[in-house]
Amino acid sequence: MNTAQVGLAYAAAVEDLLAWLTVERGRSRNTVAAYRADLDRLGARLMDQERDPLAASHTELAAYLAELAEDGRSIATLRRHTASIRQLYGFLVAEGRLGVDPTVDLRPPRERRAAPEALTRDEITAVIESVGGDAPTALRDRMMLELLYASGLRVSELVTLELRHLDLEEGLLQVIGKGDKERRVPFGSQARSAIRNYLVAGRPGLLRDTAAPWLALNARGGRLSRQAVHTTVQEAGRRAGLPREIGPHALRHTFATHLLAGGCDLRVLQEMLGHASVATTQIYTHVSADHLRDAYLGAHPRARLDTPTVLR
Repeated sequence: MNTAQVGLAYAAAVEDLLAWLTVERGRSRNTVAAYRADLDRLGARLMDQERDPLAASHTELAAYLAELAEDGRSIATLRRHTASIRQLYGFLVAEGRLGVDPTVDLRPPRERRAAPEALTRDEITAVIESVGGDAPTALRDRMMLELLYASGLRVSELVTLELRHLDLEEGLLQVIGKGDKERRVPFGSQARSAIRNYLVAGRPGLLRDTAAPWLALNARGGRLSRQAVHTTVQEAGRRAGLPREIGPHALRHTFATHLLAGGCDLRVLQEMLGHASVATTQIYTHVSADHLRDAYLGAHPRARLDTPTVLR
């Protein structure tokens, strides 16, 4: 089947499930609407990766849930998505449309109670500089690493970033975040240089359709997938010799942590990260005891032991 036929077949399967839930199981309108939204998102995601949703494997579905967790979705949301997915494929197996249920033992990712550990300045430098060479894909990957660290973008925001969203002169991005909310995010000179190198010597080598709007292109000239970005970051971390595996969210956390350590206001950081609530941003306020001590010693007039005593 071609892409259009795959999409129609998946949409028909979802509609059949929703009709069954409504008529046979008596599920509420809100529940059915939530299932529809979850399954529509899953289908769009897998087709974006050029995968047939009706032939999805357990590994692909688990990776999809992991991406949702990486985006900071709550455990309640992850459980609902998992239930929606299990319901669809279980229904198709019961109907005889699938021979094997890929959702057997599919579980929502564990709740992330704390943000991932931030990289040190030396570590993030090593990660970025682990990508070298003048190949189009190398220039693209270096650009992406620079931009993820420079602007704290989510993976979904990076892969949907279009050329028209770039203002190289001002060093600003127009980012379309969660809920289609727009925000403007700055980036620095090293990211600007990496973007320019990619636009001049990298992107033209990947481009197949001159109308392609996206900044980051895959080897076929289409929009880069989120999984490809995850792989790029993981491999860069391994080449840099990091003692732990990292993903794009680690670069977002490092961006936030380094800005706060440098004195950035929490509300400003909230705006740059695209958080609806400052309470979400506060998970990035974990700084080292050494930084707290240094900040205290540098700010409090009576903190330093060598402060001279003034006799009156």
